[in-house]
Formats: sequence, structure tokens, C-alpha cells
Amino acid sequence: MISFPYHSNLLISGENLIRVMAKKISNFERHTSSLFKPPQSSIPLAERIRPKELTEFIGQEHLLGSEGVINKILKSGTIPAMILWGPPGTGKTTLARLFAGELKVDFIQINAISSGVKELREIISQAKKSVETGVRTILFIDEIHRFNKAQQAALLKSVEEGTIILIGATTENPSFEVISPLLSRCQVYVLYTLNKNELENILERAIKMDEIIREIKLSNDAKEELIRLSGGDARVMLNALEVAYNLCKKQKPIKIDREKIREAYQVQHYKYDQSGEEHYNTISAFIKSVRGSDPDAAVYYLARMLEAGEDPKFIARRLVILASEDIGNAEPYALTLATSCFTAVNYVGMPEASLILAQATTFLASCPKSNSSTIAISKARFEVQDNPYIPIPIHLRNAPTKLMKDLGYGKDYKYSHDFEDHFVEQGFLPEELKDRIYYNPTEIGKEINLKKYLEKVWRKRRKEDK
Repeated sequence: MISFPYHSNLLISGENLIRVMAKKISNFERHTSSLFKPPQSSIPLAERIRPKELTEFIGQEHLLGSEGVINKILKSGTIPAMILWGPPGTGKTTLARLFAGELKVDFIQINAISSGVKELREIISQAKKSVETGVRTILFIDEIHRFNKAQQAALLKSVEEGTIILIGATTENPSFEVISPLLSRCQVYVLYTLNKNELENILERAIKMDEIIREIKLSNDAKEELIRLSGGDARVMLNALEVAYNLCKKQKPIKIDREKIREAYQVQHYKYDQSGEEHYNTISAFIKSVRGSDPDAAVYYLARMLEAGEDPKFIARRLVILASEDIGNAEPYALTLATSCFTAVNYVGMPEASLILAQATTFLASCPKSNSSTIAISKARFEVQDNPYIPIPIHLRNAPTKLMKDLGYGKDYKYSHDFEDHFVEQGFLPEELKDRIYYNPTEIGKEINLKKYLEKVWRKRRKEDK
């Protein structure tokens, strides 16, 4: 039964009565919720030890340390709308909750996958009422990159007016995933993968404070393996520790060694999403390593992609492109090998395809490099875009009909094979472009032979004539 205070001198209006009832019901729900809490053992370890105070948070010192920007902002008593961008398990959700506690504001958490515009409008409406009573609201949207443009646009007015303090969390680059108007209203803070020392501290804190796993004995080897296989994700590490505990909890005392940790993980955890940030970062590092003639780094990034389940044909296609773009005529065989690599990978599939990719990768990384042909086509295309209507020289035009011959098509063309060394110097570019040189061979690898030949037969390419 819900009772209401009686004041003989106070006339409660219908609206006031509703507010009083709502407050009483809220208090009642808060009181009874504690009576029906699930047992601790059913709550994941990562949730059980989630920090309750900002001083308990481990990691992201660049934001929360004494000189950290968020630490300084919090001291002012408010925070701006923000996007927390970082890998999984780095503390995005925890930080949003802690900010609400520090600022003593309401906290509403939703997930972009399961929420829509209607729910957003209801939350914003409620936040407006709270602002009128002097209480602000943090709206935390997990995986905000999964909101479509209309859903993101629905937030714009309330964020700009300050009706809500938006905190979005994303593992994807917000430059690509968040609409520009919303991005311009938010500060973007980057969270980094937790390092070994930070993960060790989180692990020690978990064992020390959690009543369930406090009794375990974790060997140093097991601790090293637990951290190594986590991929810098604290949640993954804690989940694996809990699985290992459950595998051993019937033993007394509970001892967890390296083998139990490996059994708990089963499959190594790789921070890799084939359509996400880590995918682009890794392929970028791979290509740049091949271009930079470092076969060791190149094959390392190749291994990372393959272990994470990247499509081997995607890697092979990139090698084909690289063979022309970055090696070119310094080693013309590179394109042949890269093309054969793609064909072979397509034929045999994984896991044997890894051998073919490794051969092609190490060869291409070890080749001399030239981007002269890449520069040549870029220059020529810009020329065509700037001067699209220059006519083809008449002596180079085909003359399949009598009319065309009568018009002079093909007249005065010199057939190269009729001359000594199968070459005769004549004009091939239009008159307006006759002195243009788009292709400048390097003196690297086999391309030096091309350079020598061209300088021998073309006067305009000879250094003494330049």
C-alpha cells in the first residue's frame, strides 16, 4: 500500500497528485528492486567489478589523468556532448556511468540496435521535464554508429539546446559513421587499447574485490596468457578468467594455470572487423610495408589478417594493384606474379593460400620500387580533363575508307619497322602537347634499361637537350 502525507492546509491539484504518486511509485520500485536482485554468481565478473567511482577507473590516462582534458572538464561541473571512440573493452560504457555519478545527473542508456526515433523522442521529452526541475540527463547511446541518418538527426536539436548531454560510444571511425551536423555538436575523445600494465591492474583489482573469485590462485604463466590473449580488451580478459574459474571451481584449492586459460579462450581474440577500423588499419600497414621494402613487417601484417579471418582474395587483389602502382617497370614480372598469386589463391583456398600469399608478399616487398607509370597515367588524365577536345593528329588517324584517305587520314605516317633499329622520330602527341613528358623512368631495377632506351631514341628526353 502506498501512503501519502496529509497536510490539512494543502490542496493537492490533479497534476500535483500525479507527480506525488509517480515519486512514491519510483521510491517503491527502488526499494523492492533490491529484494529481487539476481544472485551474484549470475552476474558476469566484468559487471560485478565495474568501478563505482572515477578514482577506481584504470586506463585512459590521457583523458582522465591530472592533465587529462576530461578530468579538467569534470571539475567545472559539467561536460559537453561527446563521442567516445575506441576498441571494445576499453571503458566507454563505464566512463559514461561514472560521469553521471560525478555530475549527479540522470542517466539513461540505450543501444542503437534496439532503439528507434519514437523512443528517442520520449526520452528527450522526459529530459525536458527534468531540466525544468533543475536536473540534467545524460543519454548514453551504445554503438551510436548503428543509428541511421534519420535517427541521428533526431538528436540534433536537443543536443544543441542542451536538453540532453549526449554521450555516444562507437568502435567505428565517427568521421565515417556519424553525420556531420551531429559530429560538429560533439567532442570526439579517443580511447586506446589497454596496455599490459593496465590489464594487470584490472586483473588484480578483480581478484581482490570480487567475493566469488577471491579464493583462486593464478599462476604467473596463467596471468601472462590471460593478458596476452585478451587483445587489450578488459571484458574479454575478465570473461575468460571467469570461465577458467568455473572449469576449476570444484577443485580445492582452486589453481588456474596456463592450460586452463587456453581452454577458457578456445580461440584467440583478435580485434578485427572485416568492415571496420581495424580492417583498414591492418591492410594499410600491410601495403605500406610492402611498398617500403620490408618483407618482415609485410608478412607479419599478412599473418594478422589471415589469423583474424580476412578474405585471402581481398589480400591478393591488393597485391595485384600494388604490383603496378608501386613496383611497375622496375620489375615488370611483379605484376605477373601477383596475378598468378590471385589465381592460385582462388583455386586452392585456405589454409594453403597462406603459403601463396606469403611467397607473393615477400617477393613484392623485396622488389625494387617505381611509381613512374602511376605518375604518368595521373598526369595524362589531368591533361585530358583540362584539354578534352584536342583533336588526334591526322597522320595517326585510321583511314579505312576512300573518303578518309582523301581527307588526309594517315598521310605522312612513318611505319617504325621500315627504319633502322625499328624506330623513327616523329610526332605522336597533338601539336599543343608535343613537348609533354608524362613517363619519367627511374634508374631503379629493370626500369633503368627503359630509361636508357628512351633517352637514346628521343632527343627531347636526352639530358643534354633539356
